[in-house]
Amino acid sequence: MTVIKPISDLRNKARDLSRLCHESGEPIYITKNGAGDMVLMSLAAYERLEARLELYRLLDEAAADVRGGDRGVSVATVRRQLKR
Repeated sequence: MTVIKPISDLRNKARDLSRLCHESGEPIYITKNGAGDMVLMSLAAYERLEARLELYRLLDEAAADVRGGDRGVSVATVRRQLKR
C-alpha cells in the first residue's frame, strides 16, 4: 500500500515515519505543497533496491553477451572446473 505523507511530518513525526519505514519495508512518499518531493525508506529497503538494480545490470550484461554471440561454457566444462 502506498504511503504518502506531507513534508511537515519529517519534522513533527520523524520517529513515527522511521517506525513505519521499518515495519512496512516500503518507501514513504513525501509531498511538499501537495506535489511529490522525496522518497523516504529504511536502509534495509534501500539495500534490497540496490541489490535488485545490480542483478538487473548483470542480467542485461549477460543478455548483451548472448546477443553478441557469446555461448558461454558447457555444463560439462563447469563440472570439470568445479572438481579442480
